[in-house]
Amino acid sequence: MHDITAKPAPLSPIGQSLENQKNHRRYPTTAWMRKAAPGNVPRFAYEYGDTGAGNDVGIDHNWAAFDAIKVVPRYGVMPSLPPTEVELFGTRYSAPIGIAPMGGPSIVWPGADLLMAKAAQASRVPYTLGVAGGATIEDVAKVAPDVFWLQLYRFAPDDHKIGFDLIERATRANVKVLALTLDVPVRTTRSRETYAGLAGEFRPTPRMIYEMLIRPKWLMALLRNGYPRFATIRTYVGENASTNEVIKFARSKMGGAFSWEEVARYRDRWKGPMALKGIMHPEDAEKALALGIEGIWVSNHGGRQIEALPPSIDCLPGIVSAVGGRATVILDSGIRSGQDVMRSLALGADVAFAGKSFLWAVAALGDAGPDQLIKLYIDELRSALGQIGALTPAAARLATVLHPGAIKF
Repeated sequence: MHDITAKPAPLSPIGQSLENQKNHRRYPTTAWMRKAAPGNVPRFAYEYGDTGAGNDVGIDHNWAAFDAIKVVPRYGVMPSLPPTEVELFGTRYSAPIGIAPMGGPSIVWPGADLLMAKAAQASRVPYTLGVAGGATIEDVAKVAPDVFWLQLYRFAPDDHKIGFDLIERATRANVKVLALTLDVPVRTTRSRETYAGLAGEFRPTPRMIYEMLIRPKWLMALLRNGYPRFATIRTYVGENASTNEVIKFARSKMGGAFSWEEVARYRDRWKGPMALKGIMHPEDAEKALALGIEGIWVSNHGGRQIEALPPSIDCLPGIVSAVGGRATVILDSGIRSGQDVMRSLALGADVAFAGKSFLWAVAALGDAGPDQLIKLYIDELRSALGQIGALTPAAARLATVLHPGAIKF
């Protein structure tokens, strides 16, 4: 077992510094971060990070599903705030909260991938690098060696040559968990992102250039960190390849959902814990378990692929029942608070991952955003567990939960 608890982070981090206190007063919840975000980054950057598929209905449904869940408290059982530490896949983390894989955080804020990785390492929570992100596997391994998870899309040409090479790179980088993404079988349209000018190749219009020039903090981050790029994939195109050349390459080589036969091949090659991301039906969870998958990642891709899918949280109880403790259950899509994390735990998840809110955080607070948001999430989770009388994160699932949207498979 990997033990990274030699110097544990304080369990109530908000208020560690005057800067933390100031930021907490300005942004007491993620909603305040989202409200401030458009004023600090170019419009196209905000739209990219904030939007979903179609008319954002899937995002709205994810949020509404969480808001509908009620947890019945039990009182008189604890004198103080509970601890939040958990063990996932043999590693101890400070809380059951993780940073979800995202394709282009550095579009929202240049350098965001490494900022999130560093913050995750400092607070000891899982950080998942998206293979289409703006930092390389090797660079993330240097700054987040104890909390580093990696997400892969399907690279099928040449008998998965690139995909299997990525596994070798992940092995050398000591990645803790490898997650294969199933929930992007085809490309879809995100209307706000498209209208803002980010469909396909990146060719800045005069309007987009103006948007960059009037956001000096974002522009300074761009000068420090360079133009957003698909860093891990760039290796297979050429180190001097332009961003548009990498985009073309990714569109031609990357895509489609892993077949179960392909999942089995990747399972055989990767020697560490593996999760499948995008599971929404108990029968798919059963198929994953039969292949030796240790992590069942319940996700509708944050509402960014299609609006017609049910909220992940509504699928969770059925999948938890099917898994029956045989694997670690992970949830994302719609997490905006520690209270949402508590709801996820109460319904049987072992850990909940947030994505979009970290983009709001970097847009609102710049380099300080990821660290501040992790601290906020941990404090909110401790308070939520304390309010329902849960002595530990795992004890949350003993609570009585009213969940009107739960799907009966």
